[in-house]
Amino acid sequence: MTKTILITGSTDGIGLLTAKKLIAEGHNVLLHGRSMSKLESTTAAVGGNAETYVADLRDLSAVRNLAENVRAKHDKLDVLINNAGVLKAPQAVLANGQDIRFVVNTLAPFLLTELLLPIIPADGRVVNLSSAAQAPVNINALRGNVSLADMEAYAQSKLAITIWTREWPKTLTDAPVMVAVNPGSLLASKMVKEGFGLAGNDMNIGADILIDAALGARFADMSGAYFDNDSGAFADPHAAALDENHSADVMNTIKDLISQTG
Repeated sequence: MTKTILITGSTDGIGLLTAKKLIAEGHNVLLHGRSMSKLESTTAAVGGNAETYVADLRDLSAVRNLAENVRAKHDKLDVLINNAGVLKAPQAVLANGQDIRFVVNTLAPFLLTELLLPIIPADGRVVNLSSAAQAPVNINALRGNVSLADMEAYAQSKLAITIWTREWPKTLTDAPVMVAVNPGSLLASKMVKEGFGLAGNDMNIGADILIDAALGARFADMSGAYFDNDSGAFADPHAAALDENHSADVMNTIKDLISQTG
Protein backbone atom coordinates (compact mmCIF):
# COMPACT_ATOMS: atom_id res chain seq x y z
CA MET A 1 0.00 0.00 0.00
CA THR A 2 1.33 3.42 -0.96
CA LYS A 3 2.14 5.65 2.02
CA THR A 4 2.58 9.41 2.17
CA ILE A 5 5.82 10.12 4.04
CA LEU A 6 7.48 13.41 4.98
CA ILE A 7 11.23 13.27 5.58
CA THR A 8 12.92 16.35 7.00
CA GLY A 9 16.50 16.95 5.94
CA SER A 10 16.07 14.83 2.83
CA THR A 11 18.51 16.66 0.54
CA ASP A 12 21.56 14.71 1.67
CA GLY A 13 22.82 11.91 3.87
CA ILE A 14 20.52 9.32 5.39
CA GLY A 15 17.45 11.41 4.61
CA LEU A 16 18.20 11.47 0.88
CA LEU A 17 19.02 7.77 0.73
CA THR A 18 15.85 6.91 2.67
CA ALA A 19 13.81 9.05 0.28
CA LYS A 20 15.33 7.33 -2.75
CA LYS A 21 14.54 3.89 -1.39
CA LEU A 22 10.96 4.76 -0.42
CA ILE A 23 10.25 6.38 -3.79
CA ALA A 24 11.67 3.30 -5.51
CA GLU A 25 9.16 1.24 -3.50
CA GLY A 26 6.34 3.41 -4.85
CA HIS A 27 5.64 5.61 -1.84
CA ASN A 28 4.68 9.28 -2.03
CA VAL A 29 7.62 11.02 -0.38
CA LEU A 30 7.53 14.68 0.60
CA LEU A 31 11.03 16.13 0.49
CA HIS A 32 12.20 18.88 2.84
CA GLY A 33 15.32 21.01 2.71
CA ARG A 34 16.69 24.41 3.60
CA SER A 35 17.10 25.68 0.03
CA MET A 36 15.11 25.32 -3.16
CA SER A 37 18.27 24.75 -5.21
CA LYS A 38 19.20 21.71 -3.13
CA LEU A 39 15.64 20.44 -3.30
CA GLU A 40 15.63 20.76 -7.08
CA SER A 41 18.82 18.71 -7.38
CA THR A 42 17.37 16.20 -4.91
CA THR A 43 14.20 15.83 -6.97
CA ALA A 44 16.35 15.08 -10.01
CA ALA A 45 18.38 12.56 -8.00
CA VAL A 46 15.40 10.62 -6.64
CA GLY A 47 13.44 10.61 -9.89
CA GLY A 48 9.76 11.22 -10.28
CA ASN A 49 7.82 14.32 -9.30
CA ALA A 50 8.33 14.43 -5.55
CA GLU A 51 6.74 17.30 -3.64
CA THR A 52 9.25 19.71 -2.13
CA TYR A 53 9.06 21.92 0.94
CA VAL A 54 11.55 24.61 1.90
CA ALA A 55 11.99 25.50 5.58
CA ASP A 56 14.91 26.55 7.75
CA LEU A 57 14.34 24.57 10.93
CA ARG A 58 16.45 27.04 12.92
CA ASP A 59 13.38 29.27 12.77
CA LEU A 60 10.33 27.83 14.49
CA SER A 61 8.04 30.16 12.56
CA ALA A 62 9.35 28.41 9.42
CA VAL A 63 8.43 25.10 11.04
CA ARG A 64 4.89 26.39 11.51
CA ASN A 65 4.78 27.42 7.86
CA LEU A 66 6.08 24.01 6.81
CA ALA A 67 3.30 22.26 8.69
CA GLU A 68 0.72 24.64 7.25
CA ASN A 69 1.97 24.02 3.71
CA VAL A 70 1.87 20.24 4.15
CA ARG A 71 -1.63 20.38 5.59
CA ALA A 72 -2.79 22.60 2.73
CA LYS A 73 -2.01 19.75 0.32
CA HIS A 74 -2.69 16.68 2.45
CA ASP A 75 -5.44 15.64 4.82
CA LYS A 76 -3.49 12.50 5.72
CA LEU A 77 0.20 11.93 6.41
CA ASP A 78 1.09 8.31 7.10
CA VAL A 79 4.64 8.81 8.34
CA LEU A 80 6.74 11.71 9.59
CA ILE A 81 10.48 11.04 9.75
CA ASN A 82 12.18 13.77 11.78
CA ASN A 83 15.60 13.24 10.24
CA ALA A 84 17.06 16.75 9.98
CA GLY A 85 19.85 17.40 12.42
CA VAL A 86 22.96 19.48 13.02
CA LEU A 87 26.20 18.90 14.91
CA LYS A 88 28.36 21.85 13.88
CA ALA A 89 27.37 25.23 12.47
CA PRO A 90 29.16 28.52 11.73
CA GLN A 91 26.73 30.19 14.13
CA ALA A 92 25.95 27.73 16.90
CA VAL A 93 24.13 30.33 19.00
CA LEU A 94 21.15 31.84 17.22
CA ALA A 95 20.03 35.47 17.43
CA ASN A 96 17.56 34.62 20.20
CA GLY A 97 20.35 33.06 22.28
CA GLN A 98 19.31 29.45 21.74
CA ASP A 99 21.67 26.71 20.64
CA ILE A 100 21.08 25.57 17.07
CA ARG A 101 21.43 21.91 18.09
CA PHE A 102 18.55 22.10 20.55
CA VAL A 103 16.40 24.08 18.12
CA VAL A 104 16.93 21.90 15.03
CA ASN A 105 17.39 18.52 16.73
CA THR A 106 14.80 18.79 19.51
CA LEU A 107 12.37 21.71 19.34
CA ALA A 108 11.68 21.83 15.59
CA PRO A 109 10.72 18.13 15.36
CA PHE A 110 8.53 18.45 18.46
CA LEU A 111 6.67 21.43 17.01
CA LEU A 112 6.38 19.88 13.54
CA THR A 113 5.00 16.68 15.06
CA GLU A 114 2.53 18.62 17.20
CA LEU A 115 1.24 20.55 14.19
CA LEU A 116 0.98 17.51 11.90
CA LEU A 117 -0.40 15.10 14.50
CA PRO A 118 -4.03 15.84 13.54
CA ILE A 119 -3.44 14.39 10.04
CA ILE A 120 -1.33 11.38 11.09
CA PRO A 121 -3.64 8.38 11.61
CA ALA A 122 -3.49 6.07 14.61
CA ASP A 123 -1.79 3.44 12.45
CA GLY A 124 0.78 6.00 11.27
CA ARG A 125 4.31 6.56 12.56
CA VAL A 126 6.54 9.34 13.83
CA VAL A 127 10.19 8.31 13.55
CA ASN A 128 12.68 10.48 15.41
CA LEU A 129 16.41 10.43 14.78
CA SER A 130 18.25 9.78 18.01
CA SER A 131 21.92 8.84 18.36
CA ALA A 132 24.30 6.68 20.34
CA ALA A 133 25.60 10.04 21.58
CA GLN A 134 23.29 10.94 24.46
CA ALA A 135 23.90 12.99 27.59
CA PRO A 136 21.78 14.40 30.44
CA VAL A 137 20.15 17.65 29.37
CA ASN A 138 21.35 20.89 30.93
CA ILE A 139 18.04 22.73 31.23
CA ASN A 140 19.78 26.11 31.22
CA ALA A 141 21.51 25.17 27.98
CA LEU A 142 18.21 24.02 26.49
CA ARG A 143 16.79 27.42 27.37
CA GLY A 144 19.75 29.18 25.77
CA ASN A 145 21.25 30.51 28.99
CA VAL A 146 24.44 28.42 28.87
CA SER A 147 26.77 27.68 25.94
CA LEU A 148 27.98 24.16 25.26
CA ALA A 149 30.67 22.60 23.10
CA ASP A 150 29.46 21.07 19.83
CA MET A 151 29.35 17.44 20.91
CA GLU A 152 27.89 18.26 24.32
CA ALA A 153 25.04 20.18 22.72
CA TYR A 154 24.48 17.47 20.12
CA ALA A 155 24.40 14.62 22.65
CA GLN A 156 22.05 16.52 24.94
CA SER A 157 19.74 17.44 22.06
CA LYS A 158 19.56 13.79 21.05
CA LEU A 159 18.67 12.68 24.55
CA ALA A 160 16.03 15.41 24.64
CA ILE A 161 14.32 14.16 21.46
CA THR A 162 14.52 10.63 22.84
CA ILE A 163 12.89 11.81 26.07
CA TRP A 164 9.97 13.47 24.32
CA THR A 165 9.55 10.40 22.12
CA ARG A 166 9.20 8.31 25.30
CA GLU A 167 7.05 10.67 27.31
CA TRP A 168 4.60 12.18 24.82
CA PRO A 169 2.82 8.94 23.83
CA LYS A 170 1.91 8.38 27.50
CA THR A 171 -0.45 11.35 27.24
CA LEU A 172 -2.05 10.44 23.90
CA THR A 173 -4.84 8.12 22.78
CA ASP A 174 -5.60 7.00 19.21
CA ALA A 175 -2.25 8.47 18.23
CA PRO A 176 0.43 7.25 15.84
CA VAL A 177 3.39 5.22 17.02
CA MET A 178 6.34 7.42 18.05
CA VAL A 179 9.77 5.82 18.10
CA ALA A 180 13.32 7.11 18.49
CA VAL A 181 16.03 5.41 16.44
CA ASN A 182 19.79 5.48 16.58
CA PRO A 183 20.32 4.66 12.89
CA GLY A 184 23.88 3.50 13.50
CA SER A 185 27.08 5.04 14.74
CA LEU A 186 29.61 6.59 12.40
CA LEU A 187 27.68 6.21 9.18
CA ALA A 188 29.06 7.90 6.07
CA SER A 189 27.20 11.17 6.59
CA LYS A 190 28.36 14.77 6.39
CA MET A 191 27.85 14.99 10.15
CA VAL A 192 30.25 12.12 10.84
CA LYS A 193 32.83 13.61 8.50
CA GLU A 194 32.52 17.01 10.21
CA GLY A 195 32.45 15.65 13.72
CA PHE A 196 35.01 12.86 13.57
CA GLY A 197 36.91 13.23 10.29
CA LEU A 198 35.92 9.68 9.29
CA ALA A 199 34.61 8.36 6.00
CA GLY A 200 32.04 6.32 7.91
CA ASN A 201 30.11 3.10 7.40
CA ASP A 202 27.56 2.20 4.71
CA MET A 203 24.61 4.57 5.00
CA ASN A 204 22.24 1.86 3.84
CA ILE A 205 22.48 0.62 7.44
CA GLY A 206 20.77 3.80 8.58
CA ALA A 207 18.30 4.18 5.73
CA ASP A 208 17.08 0.60 6.04
CA ILE A 209 16.33 0.89 9.76
CA LEU A 210 14.45 4.17 9.23
CA ILE A 211 12.29 2.46 6.62
CA ASP A 212 11.72 -0.46 8.99
CA ALA A 213 10.76 1.96 11.77
CA ALA A 214 8.42 3.80 9.39
CA LEU A 215 6.69 0.76 7.91
CA GLY A 216 7.87 -2.45 9.57
CA ALA A 217 5.68 -4.72 11.68
CA ARG A 218 8.06 -4.97 14.64
CA PHE A 219 7.62 -1.24 15.38
CA ALA A 220 3.83 -1.31 15.19
CA ASP A 221 3.21 -1.60 18.93
CA MET A 222 6.37 0.06 20.20
CA SER A 223 5.30 3.65 20.77
CA GLY A 224 7.72 5.39 23.09
CA ALA A 225 10.49 2.90 22.38
CA TYR A 226 14.13 3.54 21.52
CA PHE A 227 15.79 1.34 18.92
CA ASP A 228 19.57 1.06 18.94
CA ASN A 229 20.72 -0.03 15.50
CA ASP A 230 24.26 -0.59 16.76
CA SER A 231 22.96 -3.55 18.74
CA GLY A 232 20.07 -4.19 16.33
CA ALA A 233 17.51 -4.20 19.11
CA PHE A 234 15.12 -2.14 21.19
CA ALA A 235 17.03 -0.88 24.21
CA ASP A 236 17.01 1.58 27.08
CA PRO A 237 18.41 4.99 26.16
CA HIS A 238 20.78 6.84 28.47
CA ALA A 239 19.76 6.38 32.10
CA ALA A 240 18.84 10.06 32.39
CA ALA A 241 15.86 9.40 30.09
CA LEU A 242 14.56 6.90 32.63
CA ASP A 243 14.69 9.47 35.44
CA GLU A 244 11.13 10.75 35.91
CA ASN A 245 12.19 14.11 37.32
CA HIS A 246 14.74 14.76 34.59
CA SER A 247 12.27 13.74 31.89
CA ALA A 248 9.58 15.98 33.38
CA ASP A 249 11.99 18.93 33.46
CA VAL A 250 12.92 18.39 29.84
CA MET A 251 9.30 18.01 28.71
CA ASN A 252 8.14 21.09 30.60
CA THR A 253 10.99 23.15 29.21
CA ILE A 254 10.34 22.03 25.62
CA LYS A 255 6.65 22.89 25.93
CA ASP A 256 7.48 26.26 27.50
CA LEU A 257 9.94 27.15 24.74
CA ILE A 258 7.48 26.10 22.03
CA SER A 259 4.70 28.15 23.62
CA GLN A 260 6.91 31.24 23.57
CA THR A 261 7.11 31.04 19.78
CA GLY A 262 3.38 30.62 19.21
